[in-house]
Formats: sequence, C-alpha cells, structure tokens
Amino acid sequence: MAQLPLTTSHWPADTSLPIRETTVGGVLRAAAEQAPRRIALVDGGPDPAGRREWRYAELLAGAERIARGLAARYEPGEHLAVWAGNCPEWVLLEYAAGLAGLVLVTVNPAYQAAELLHVLRHSKARGIFLAASHQGRALPAVLAAVRDQLPELREVVLLSDLDQGGQPEDLRPLPAVNPHQPAQILYTSGTTSRPKAAVLTHHGLTNNARLAAAAAGLRAGETAINSMPLFHVAGSGLLTLGVAQSLATQVLMPYFCPVLELELIETYRAALIGGVPTMLSALIGHRGAAHRDLSSLRVGIGGGAPFSAGLVRAAEAAFGIPFLISFGQTEASCSVTSARRSDSAADRRQTVGRPLPQTEVKIVDPRTGQTVPPGTTGEICARGYGVMSGYLADEAATSAAIDSDGWLHSGDLGAMDERGYCRILGRIKELIIQGGENIYPSEIEDVLLRHPGVAEVAVVGVPDRFWGEVVGAVIRTATAEPPAVAELARLCGGQLADYKTPSHWLFTDTFPLTASGKIRKDALRARLAAAV
Repeated sequence: MAQLPLTTSHWPADTSLPIRETTVGGVLRAAAEQAPRRIALVDGGPDPAGRREWRYAELLAGAERIARGLAARYEPGEHLAVWAGNCPEWVLLEYAAGLAGLVLVTVNPAYQAAELLHVLRHSKARGIFLAASHQGRALPAVLAAVRDQLPELREVVLLSDLDQGGQPEDLRPLPAVNPHQPAQILYTSGTTSRPKAAVLTHHGLTNNARLAAAAAGLRAGETAINSMPLFHVAGSGLLTLGVAQSLATQVLMPYFCPVLELELIETYRAALIGGVPTMLSALIGHRGAAHRDLSSLRVGIGGGAPFSAGLVRAAEAAFGIPFLISFGQTEASCSVTSARRSDSAADRRQTVGRPLPQTEVKIVDPRTGQTVPPGTTGEICARGYGVMSGYLADEAATSAAIDSDGWLHSGDLGAMDERGYCRILGRIKELIIQGGENIYPSEIEDVLLRHPGVAEVAVVGVPDRFWGEVVGAVIRTATAEPPAVAELARLCGGQLADYKTPSHWLFTDTFPLTASGKIRKDALRARLAAAV
C-alpha cells in the first residue's frame, strides 16, 4: 500500500488482492462449478416474450460444445473475427474461443467494407462469425464485396449457425490454455487517429475484469445491465468476465436505448448499471424513469470518456445511488483507476478514484519523462499485469506506447493528489496551446456545463494564424433556444483566465460519436475550422 501523503505523483501497486492465473474459458468453468443453477446471461431484447436465459451450467455446456467444434477446424492461436451487434451468441463465442485457445478479433458492426477489409487483413483472421444484419445492413453482402481480397480467410459462419458444431467423430479435445497467451485483439476507438490493434492476454483481461467488478462492489447473485458494445473492452471484459467472476447475472442489451434499459432494470431487479457519459445523460433525461421501480439499483459505474462533476451529481440525484467513475484504456485491459463506494461525494464527482489493486500509476512530464509533484498535470502512465502485449504487427507503435521499463504511456493528461486520487484533463493531442499557454479543454467544459442551458459541450482547438490555436466550444443545448454567447462568455470570464474563454462557438443538436460513445473531437475541430 502507498505511504501517504504521496511526495510524488507515483502510486505503487497495491498487492493486497492477488493476481490469479485465470483464462477466459476458465472463469466460466469456475462459475459453473460454484453456481451451476444461477442465471448467468439474459438476452435483454425489446420483446419480453423472445428473451432467452442461460444458467451457468448451461452457458458452459454450450460454450464447450462450440469450442470443440472450433478446435476441430482451427489450430490454437489462430485468429477468429466476430462481426455483430450485441447478442448472446457473441458471448458464447467469446467463451468458446477462450476454451479452444483461439484469439478473438472484435470488429465494430458499423464498419463499412473498406474498414472491414483492413481489420480482417491486418489481423490475419482465419474465420469470421457474423450477424445476418446490423441496423438494416446485410453484413454478409458487405463481406462479399471484399471476400476475394481475403485469401487467408477460410470460413464464414453466421452466428445463428454457431451452435451446429461438427460431427462427433471430428471433435477434438480442448487444449490446455496458457493464461499469458493472447485472448483478444481489439481495435481501439481512438478519436484522434486510426485505430490500432491492441493484443490482450487471458491473464490481463480476466484479472482486470475481476478487480474492477470488486471495486464496484458487485455481489454474487446480483444483476448487472450490460449496455456497452461487446466489441469494446468494457462490454466483453468488465461487464462479461467481471460479472461471471462475481457469480452475478448479466442482462445483455442488444443496443443502448434508455426506454429498454429502464424496463430491464425494473424487470430483472438490477443492482448495477454502467455506461459512457452520453448513455448516462440519456437515462437521466428520460421521462420514463419516474414511472419505473428502480429501487433495486445499488451502484452505477462510468468510464470510456470524461464525466463532468455535474453529470455525476445529476445521476446520483436522479437514481439515489453512488456513481463510480473509472479511467481506463483498451491497452490496459480496461480499468486503471476507479472510484469506490466508500469515497466521499466530492471524490466521486471530481476524480476517477485511485488505482486498482496490482496496478502501478504515475504522472510524468510529457517532455522530460520525470515524475511530477502531486497536483501537477502530466501524462498518466500505468504498469502491471493488465498492460497489453503490444499492438499487432506494429513494433514502432508498441515501442512508442510501452517504454523499456514496461510503463504504458496513455496519452492522457491527468493529475494525482497526495492521497492518490486522480483527475483526467483530456488527451495530450487535445491540449490547446494558444500563444504558448497550455489550455485543458476539460477545465472549460466543466465551467460551461454549469449553465442550465448547456446539456453537453466539447472544447477543441481551432487553428489561428496569429495564436497558433484558439479555443472553440461546441454545445448541445438543453433548451429550445441556445444560450446567448455573451452570457456563456461571461460565465467563463468569471471562473477562468481571459485567454481560456472560447473565441468561437457552435451550437448543435447532436455530436458525432465513435461506436463506443466518445465524442469525435477531430470532426468537431474540422466543423469549427470550416465555420471560421
């Protein structure tokens, strides 16, 4: 445990909880042994009559049956792509691939043909398991357009045919799986550059999911709503593998919809909900919340994008539960830090908590690499079991992200106080440098969100011939008429130095988002620059 108060922004790894030699398939086997008849997975689709359920013993039996079929057709270590929206078959394939020692490549179902081609070619996928359609698009037709450019792709299987397996005489025994071998390849949902393929191990994924679920306080027998996309590490990691290791029940949403989520909370007496800021805002603002029995809720978790203190405060007031915000990255197997239920209201709203057990964190000066004093802004770095093996087939990017001492350089700006609590100030690439002054977008966003007419805001740098960059603000309003620019400027001027007040303003009905719900600041920067 760290000796407090900290004299530098460095949190040594807390070793009070163990790291286990677990695998994706192994955690399902353990859950089935401990709680075979407990409901493991619920298909949380919009039609209650069509919802399916799997007990842990049933889920394991199905996953092992599929895994034996896979083992008959693929060699351990080969890559299988899954291209679909959220569905129980996705989860079954995740466990089956883990049991068979295969590496799952998670593909965003919104990808167009060129994006799909890049991922399948780059990952050297030998098979692809896909949905028949996603949001009205026939996915097999999209694949067919690029199929002849993928000579290494041996097999195309609809997820609806997943459990057909092979003939009994063809089925091979399942291999012993090394926890330190790759389990998944996830293409990061970056907002400033082309996604890179992070290679995550069984060891990193399963332990991170377990420790993050424990930090949230999820209990055996409770129910968690999974509204995150499964191709995202929070969806297939924390809210799948973490729920299983908690011996809890996962209610899997096919897509995020506030009306559906509220109904699922009430129907399945959910204790835990989670998501990114856009999801939480939609839940808070939905009128249906007042007409649902949400008394079973005990905790909310959030991450994936910056949360304002005002949003956390509003969520806690709306649902009467603590919301625990975390900081994480795909490259770290998901969560690096997290708030806890025992934290004060101020710490829950203004920080992302302290590092999870077994994870070492420091804040460094991006220019010198030196650890900075407490309270000083710098780059967040993490080291430990959860750090990825590297970026697939990209040694240069791997070396840039992970230094020779094993530290993952996140590219995120943050600060750590003398107690180890961390704050996030944005991406280094999103730092605005105006006439030599460093400006952190989150600081301005927090001020603007205090205005009752502002529902969401994104602050970006806008190119300027004299200053290099100036501050621009894009606002989604909470009222029919947007607030007056002069009023917003006065609000900033009363709380911030003059040079931090936005020079350019843009009002919008919707923000461009990545598939995991992050605001695409690159697109907003281009829109503001064009408007200027």
